[in-house]
Amino acid sequence: MTPSKSSGSAHEPAANPTPVAGANAESGLGSGSGFGSGRDSGSGPWSDLDRPPLSAASLRRALVRPGGLWTVLDVVSSTGSTNVDLAARAVDDPEGAVLIAEKQTAGRGRLDRSWSAPARSGIFLSVLLKPREVPVERWGWLPLLAGVATATALSRTAGVDTALKWPNDLLVTVEGEERKAGGILAERAGAGEEAGVVLGIGLNITLTADELPVPGAGSLALAGAKSTDRDPLVRAVLRSLEQWYGDWRAAGGDPAASRLQETYAAGCATLGRRVRAELPGDRTLTGEATALDADGRLVVTTADGSREAVGAGDVVHVRAE
Repeated sequence: MTPSKSSGSAHEPAANPTPVAGANAESGLGSGSGFGSGRDSGSGPWSDLDRPPLSAASLRRALVRPGGLWTVLDVVSSTGSTNVDLAARAVDDPEGAVLIAEKQTAGRGRLDRSWSAPARSGIFLSVLLKPREVPVERWGWLPLLAGVATATALSRTAGVDTALKWPNDLLVTVEGEERKAGGILAERAGAGEEAGVVLGIGLNITLTADELPVPGAGSLALAGAKSTDRDPLVRAVLRSLEQWYGDWRAAGGDPAASRLQETYAAGCATLGRRVRAELPGDRTLTGEATALDADGRLVVTTADGSREAVGAGDVVHVRAE
């Protein structure tokens, strides 16, 4: 994970469940597509040879094991939103349920932004976590944790430098410019003893230049990734998430003891940048992003030296004049 700059586009699972409180648990995700020949207008799983389908059986053999975090793993050809679907199953499903869609038709990200993506062009998955050992007030760190886990997995497996734009956007560099290639959406689900969090992760894998939803979007392919094979990328992301979640949960959700706070800060492209935060109540805050506090909020220092922690709102990187 390498600190960097810029902003991105919109994308990700639709939102009906309650967003996680804390470090702005919502975040938009981008859309994805492929490159090379082999395009076909058909809709079958092998209609585009550059975008082969994922194998649920293969992923289960690699990821679902006794004593591990991942307990149930399903791959569906199409759904409205993996977050909504998994949230509806939260009471009945065990912790560690994973739902992956080859295509989402009703994706929503931050600020209710919509998106669309060709089938099998990216990674669109949601996981169900139930961190009962962790105080609820620390659950707001989960989307940031997912960002760290995903960024480190992509850097290692795809060979691309990946930075984090607070709170949960994933940035890659395309032709010297940072662009958004994915993001995280975290939502509360279930109730009582079965309360938990559904984490949605969306990544643009093989999006081509002519398929960009907006000029600020990007993909692993456009960033020059050494691999755009989704199977090993899914495995890497889920294994990294399991490791980071296990360490965070073992530390009782303490972001310092689990090294989550310092790792996020080290890979955060927002820190040290001039930002504009569009806050609830039509209020705007402009200043330098100077720190990440113990609750995962972004600390903004204004021109008069005052400091304010931002936990919700739309944060924009402001280009230097």
